[in-house]
Amino acid sequence: MIEFLNPTELSRAREAGALVAGTLQTLRSRCEVGTNLRDINRWAQAMITEAGGQSCYVDYEPSFGRGPFGHYICTSVNDAVLHGLPYDYTLADGDLLTLDLAVSKGGVVADSAISFIVGDSSPPESVALISATERALSAGIAAAGPGARIGDISHAIGSVLSEAGYLINTEFGGHGVGSTMHQDPHVPNRGRPGRGYRLRPGLLLALEPWVMADTAELVTDADGWTLRSATGCRTAHSEHTIAITNDGAEILTLPKQA
Repeated sequence: MIEFLNPTELSRAREAGALVAGTLQTLRSRCEVGTNLRDINRWAQAMITEAGGQSCYVDYEPSFGRGPFGHYICTSVNDAVLHGLPYDYTLADGDLLTLDLAVSKGGVVADSAISFIVGDSSPPESVALISATERALSAGIAAAGPGARIGDISHAIGSVLSEAGYLINTEFGGHGVGSTMHQDPHVPNRGRPGRGYRLRPGLLLALEPWVMADTAELVTDADGWTLRSATGCRTAHSEHTIAITNDGAEILTLPKQA
């Protein structure tokens, strides 16, 4: 299913995007050495509920997961890259943490992810991973606009990741959003320009480049949800929800500048 938002729905999408962006930034500011992943989930639940939003994750039960996700946010640490199930883990200095959050507000979904390093350490490999996904995300957004094709976005993302020396997994990638979290079209993190679905105003896309330091192979954790690098290497993931407009791509999950 592919949805196109009218101006009223796009206004609601902006509200959902602002909620997701603000929640992620607040959570990032609270995450420090000694923070437990379960605390992050609890904080996310409180902020979403107080803002009148609805979690897209609690009842989420896709074919690739084991039962309902049951939590409000994905917390992926170090070798975990996607769908990290919050558990009883205390963050340490130098941990690479990814927070992935999808919320519905006013009947429209916004989805975003950020990766960052906890504490005062700055492991070079982790810094490089995060930078590559952020640059790839920016390139993908720049390639999106009315008349462009999905392949243009995928090629822009994949070019940045490949040039940085990373292997690319295409099992999971970006996707359409709207009244539900995961819709068509699929937006792989590698592709050929000029191919695929043609973008039109009113379309919402979640673009999400992610990489693993030395592999493209994923393994599923014993929890049935968390996806980790097969080699145990570190990972990173960056994501924004964008709206295709007559003027180009509008980022809905961009944090407010202080």
